[in-house]
Amino acid sequence: MTGTPATRDIHAYLAELEDIPGTRVFTAARARRGYHINQFAMSLMKPENRARFHADERAYLDEWPISEEAKAALLARDYNALLDMGGNVYFLSKLFSSDGIPFAEAVSTMTDMTFPEYREMMLKGGRSPEGLRSIKGGY
Repeated sequence: MTGTPATRDIHAYLAELEDIPGTRVFTAARARRGYHINQFAMSLMKPENRARFHADERAYLDEWPISEEAKAALLARDYNALLDMGGNVYFLSKLFSSDGIPFAEAVSTMTDMTFPEYREMMLKGGRSPEGLRSIKGGY
């Protein structure tokens, strides 16, 4: 990154955020793209909506202006795909909570680890800062 935030091209700066391995920074662009995914997820805060969703997930999703790709990811509980489409993990937590899945267990599905491996890593202080730090740089 060169220049001060005031002189730097904001689009180039935001593009740099895509170079963080295994991380999806929730930018304004992602927020716009995932708006309806996140609104759907927030609707699950109401017990009556959770009941309707679990009674017929597809029918409930069809009430929302969500793409077919996003509906398929929601039905499959493909959280990485949903994050790529602008889902926010804190909104999506309403979905896995409504499924009775603890936050840490659901988040572990977004890694290449099993839940026990993920839990152990977190108990030991989290992911090591050593290793791949840049996708395009390979370091």
